[in-house]
Amino acid sequence: MKKTVKAVAILALLNTCAYAQEKDSTKVNQLKEVVLSDTKFELRQEKSGKVIEVITAQDLEKKSGQSLATVLSQAVGMEINGNQSANGKNLGYYIRGGKNRQILILIDGIPVTDASGITFEYDLRLLPVEQVERIEIMKGAASTLYGTGAATGVINITLKKSAKKEIEGNAYVNIGSNNTTDNHKYKGQDFNQGLSVNGNLKKVNYFAGFNSTETKGMSQIAGENYEPDSFSRQNLLGKLGFKATEKLTLDFFGNYDKIKNDYDLTYDNSGFNDTAVNVTTSEQIRFGVAPKYKYNKGEFVLNSGFTKITRDYNELNTFSNTIDFSLYESRSVVLDGFNKYSFSKQLFVVLGANYQFNDMKSQTPFSSIANENTKFNILDGYTTLVYNADFGLNINTGARLNNHSAYGNNFVYNINPSYNFKTSFPLKVLASYSTAYITPSLYQLFSEYGNTNLTPEKNATVEAGFETELFNKKMRLNAVGFYRDQNNAIDFYFNPTTFDAYYVNVNGETKAKGIETSLNIVVTSKLQLNGNYTFTQVDKALDRLIPKHKANASLDFQATSRAFFNVNYQYFNARNDAFFDGNTFSVVNVKLGSYQLVNALVKYELIKNRLTVFGSATNIFNEEFVENVGYSTRGRNFKLGLNIIL
Repeated sequence: MKKTVKAVAILALLNTCAYAQEKDSTKVNQLKEVVLSDTKFELRQEKSGKVIEVITAQDLEKKSGQSLATVLSQAVGMEINGNQSANGKNLGYYIRGGKNRQILILIDGIPVTDASGITFEYDLRLLPVEQVERIEIMKGAASTLYGTGAATGVINITLKKSAKKEIEGNAYVNIGSNNTTDNHKYKGQDFNQGLSVNGNLKKVNYFAGFNSTETKGMSQIAGENYEPDSFSRQNLLGKLGFKATEKLTLDFFGNYDKIKNDYDLTYDNSGFNDTAVNVTTSEQIRFGVAPKYKYNKGEFVLNSGFTKITRDYNELNTFSNTIDFSLYESRSVVLDGFNKYSFSKQLFVVLGANYQFNDMKSQTPFSSIANENTKFNILDGYTTLVYNADFGLNINTGARLNNHSAYGNNFVYNINPSYNFKTSFPLKVLASYSTAYITPSLYQLFSEYGNTNLTPEKNATVEAGFETELFNKKMRLNAVGFYRDQNNAIDFYFNPTTFDAYYVNVNGETKAKGIETSLNIVVTSKLQLNGNYTFTQVDKALDRLIPKHKANASLDFQATSRAFFNVNYQYFNARNDAFFDGNTFSVVNVKLGSYQLVNALVKYELIKNRLTVFGSATNIFNEEFVENVGYSTRGRNFKLGLNIIL
């Protein structure tokens, strides 16, 4: 069986490729793609020193009915643990051996975080994929350009924008099942619907959208006859753009997101974790403005945003058999001003300054934290120099000085040369060395377990790779090898004798290394293949829920101008996990088995450019597997949906 799995994984990797949205497209030509993540300004992919994965609007259309977490889990080098579990379950993001706090998430170029959490991480469950226009994934240390948290990768999410028409409307609805492998109730348990209106009126453009998701039918904790845990989400998004002059534009945004879901007690092998009374609610309010000013030799941008997140929990106290209430609230302000100045067509420099303010407060049955005492601010200056020679040499180098109100100063830098042999052979080779840092969170600094002497975690990454297009640009292949080490990591200390408990910086290094490779082939104008493979090896201290081998492959077939078919395959290698056993009062390490998933999608355009319907099937072979020890996972499920453009 193991040999069969490996053979299938290798075959899936070799049968890779990309689907072109236009009917007459016969080329991949993705090196012409424009990316933002490498410099914060538009840059041709061929001139970038990074292999940046771009998930376009056309790519998202081919993944109808999937969540944002499921879409991201198919990207090379990424693992989103929990995307196959009950909707309300927490998600774990893994890139190059790093977890949530080491991965920075941007929404329209602005860093987002929940400052009330134990670590500064953002909850991707808040965001519906239907409001997403485009995603860029840049892996590796990127604190020089983006500051704290950008240690193993940056996920840059662009939300939907206005159409070119004066007014355009869109409405969608889909309904599906929500079963485990043992449950075969193929009826409406997963509802998702939304609508939007957008347009462009001379100097003004606008977008307004609403999304609602309701899910039931699955228990978070795995077990027979356990009560289902429901999940609901509502999202409001508004954008307004104003072209004041030919040089000055103003972009305003605001959104409100709310999640409410049931959850069970943490799995501990006791058999008493299922409960019908635990409920949590998370609300997010974001708004801001981003003015852009273009002048003769450059452009200035100011990204500004305010975020307020409130989370509350009603949870069963198993000792008193009463309901405990906990409340967490955070506020974050980001001001990021950066200017691009071009000395010539080959040379430009980016100068920027970033200000962040974060505070939090909490109220639990055990303690309370006031926001007057739980806050810090960050003021960073940074610069990036980019040189793109006509003969193919590209150099991206920069530095950042981090100034933190709690721990003082911190310095990071990067050097990223690449060379494009475009005149003689379609090959780009690249290398980089970059450093990064992660600031201690407000909770780690100021809570009852806080330690104000904490200093940032340090990361450094070296990588090398290549990217090429062959056979008249119908095949695209890239591969990157990386080596990463982290030190000064922040961990929790507990003394069982004195019962002292607090956060500390851990001496010593931990390492991760691996390979990320993608292959895309245009077989014909109608048939294309995509595939990627990731190898990740980490030290024991990091080795939890990270598959050493992971492969994705898909086949896209545009049967007619209106009919589209996709089949997707995923292979996940065995992973390590651990849990606290409530019977033996000890931590138990477990090995989770490898598994494979096959999914399919059919779309048909009933009315040209107006009405599209789709049907999808996930985990077609109803394979039983475990993402997290003790938690439920999805079996075979079906979904139907339609999209109307008005």
